[in-house]
Amino acid sequence: MTVRWPKRKWRRMCSLGLILRGGRGFRSDAALEAIAKAAEDRVQNLVLYNYPSFSGAFSALFAHLFHSRLNLPCLLLPFSSVEPFRVEDLCIDGLERVYLLDFLGPKGYAAQLAQRNICEVIGFDHRKSVLPLIKEDHPKKVTFYADLDKSSSTAVYEYFSSKLVEMKPVGGEVASLLNSEEQDRLKIVLKYIEDMDLRQWSLPDITAFRIGLNEWHSKLNCIINPYMYEQQLLEISATDLISKGNSYISARQSAANKLLDKVFRVWLGRGFYGECLAVRADGSSNMSDEIGKQLSVKSAAAGLRPIGAVVYMQRNNLKMCLRSTDSATDTSEIAKAYGGGGSASSSSFIIRMDEYNKWLSVNKP
Repeated sequence: MTVRWPKRKWRRMCSLGLILRGGRGFRSDAALEAIAKAAEDRVQNLVLYNYPSFSGAFSALFAHLFHSRLNLPCLLLPFSSVEPFRVEDLCIDGLERVYLLDFLGPKGYAAQLAQRNICEVIGFDHRKSVLPLIKEDHPKKVTFYADLDKSSSTAVYEYFSSKLVEMKPVGGEVASLLNSEEQDRLKIVLKYIEDMDLRQWSLPDITAFRIGLNEWHSKLNCIINPYMYEQQLLEISATDLISKGNSYISARQSAANKLLDKVFRVWLGRGFYGECLAVRADGSSNMSDEIGKQLSVKSAAAGLRPIGAVVYMQRNNLKMCLRSTDSATDTSEIAKAYGGGGSASSSSFIIRMDEYNKWLSVNKP
């Protein structure tokens, strides 16, 4: 028998999480409580941002600043594709506007949100994969902004900045999301994030910036991190992130150099696949990729195959990682022959100690 509740009661029960959803629990109790409170307060604005995406998090920052400047009640929630909010999770009486920042949701998601809540839905994304969604017919209340040449965070910043100027807060002062110092600093941060989002990797020190930014992944959930906006994202400096990234790169390179001073030769497949340089990296397996690539270059310079072999103990097994910077070399054929796998430039496999000993060359480089 199907139970039917009055529309108002249905919305209330959705918000309180009292309706079972196919046996799956809600993403978090904290988010559930936030939605329930928003329903009680009849919050008119809901912002869902892509999590854990930096473009999504900065987009949420700009949405937060916009609504704060105008004293507009707004609920911001991180949206994870691992366990996404369902449309029925977001039953909020009086909801007028939903923003989807750095994602558009699965097919039909925005339209269902608009229809269920009788509200406007505005989405931002920059990925080619969303183009089919853009081309579909949508209700008039659904608007998508997709610019493949601009990251979502930049587009959202421009959108809310423009809206703030149009609405002109009480007092008649020129409205701005950021002060001049924040604008100058975050403009650079957004450029670096855009460089990563668009897979251009063209800005100086972009690798160091990405590494420096990595530590922020754990801080991008505004539900469990109330300091995410003003005290963290608003204070980020590209200079500081690049400095941290370069320090990390330098430390790893120093550690790698110590290992690269102890290289030796191995006969791959007892010599069937040729000879290359190798190193034991017990305790430093997290550097196998960069060490292997450097070994590949050194191996080619030594007249051997352009392959670097990084060997280390993994639990009670001996593991060999093969890396190559030569596009004509396929390391995976070796790995597959020994029960492993990977790609042409990066592969690995487990090797028995007695077999490994037969690969060692008596000649030193």
